[in-house]
Amino acid sequence: MEGNQLTARVIGCAIEVHRVLGPGLLESTHEQCLARELHLQGVPFRLQVPLPVAYKGVQLDCGYRVDVLVGDELILELKAVDQLKGIHEAQILTYMRLAQVRIGLLINFNMTLLKDGIRRFRLRNPRC
Repeated sequence: MEGNQLTARVIGCAIEVHRVLGPGLLESTHEQCLARELHLQGVPFRLQVPLPVAYKGVQLDCGYRVDVLVGDELILELKAVDQLKGIHEAQILTYMRLAQVRIGLLINFNMTLLKDGIRRFRLRNPRC
C-alpha cells in the first residue's frame, strides 16, 4: 500500500478511537484501542517493537521501543500530552532513522480535535 493511503487509513483509525474515547486518558489506553481498531480494519501492525541502536558495527538494546509499527513502513509515536514539543518531533525522527522507515505519524490524543494533534513526517533517506 502506498504511504499516503496507509497514513490515511491509520489516521482514520486514530480519529475513530478519539471519537469514541475523547482526550484525557493515558497513552497506553489509546495505544491498545488503536491496536484494536487497526485489527478491525485489517491493517497489519506490531506494538512496542524493540529498536536497537547500531553503534560501531554492533546492535545495542538500549530500551527504545516503537509504539506502533504499521506494515514495516510507518512508525506511529503516540502521545497524551498538553501539547507536542520539539523533543517529541526529534524522538520520532530518530526512531524513523534507527528503524530505517521513511514515514512517521506523531499523534497526540490529548486534543479536543485530533486533527490538531497529528503531525506527519517523511525522511528522504532513512539510512543512518
